[in-house]
Amino acid sequence: MTVGDIIEKSLSGIDEYVALATVDAEHYQQTNIELIRFLTTVDNTPGVYVTLNKPFTTMDAVFKRADINTDMIIFIDAVTRTTGGNVEKTNKCLFIGSPENLSDISLSMDQAVRAIPGDKRFLFFDSLNTLLIYNKPGTVAKFIHFLSGKMRIWRVKGIIISLEKESDKELLSELSQFCDVRLDL
Repeated sequence: MTVGDIIEKSLSGIDEYVALATVDAEHYQQTNIELIRFLTTVDNTPGVYVTLNKPFTTMDAVFKRADINTDMIIFIDAVTRTTGGNVEKTNKCLFIGSPENLSDISLSMDQAVRAIPGDKRFLFFDSLNTLLIYNKPGTVAKFIHFLSGKMRIWRVKGIIISLEKESDKELLSELSQFCDVRLDL
């Protein structure tokens, strides 16, 4: 069964959910592409992509090369400013300071989700592991609990990505309780 098949089987027909998707490092980028393709193309849902790993310009180009309509996506970029990259004003992206600043991430997500017209929306959070570089596991668990609650209030299709690591098994088990479905991709 392909990643696309697993995604479609697990998420098709569900209007709102919070999903924790675990993926191995080798298939990380391709899995993100497949998830975004499913949401924007198969499910025809516009949404928000929070990137803590790669700059907006990189992710926009990756998705365009994969024939994904990035006009359906508002990006939140917590990388470019951190690395000293060029922050060029665009209506496709909100640039925030750092993955360490959870308040800025939260406010930006709220602003972006509310900017999408209609009832059908997604929020894609990439990734849990980057949050753990900048924040303590207990802080990350509290934030994901808060985020899953916000996703339910916003009534979105929510996906939180995490790399599958031996050291994070306990945290992933704890976070799974906040989610409707766990996808091991």
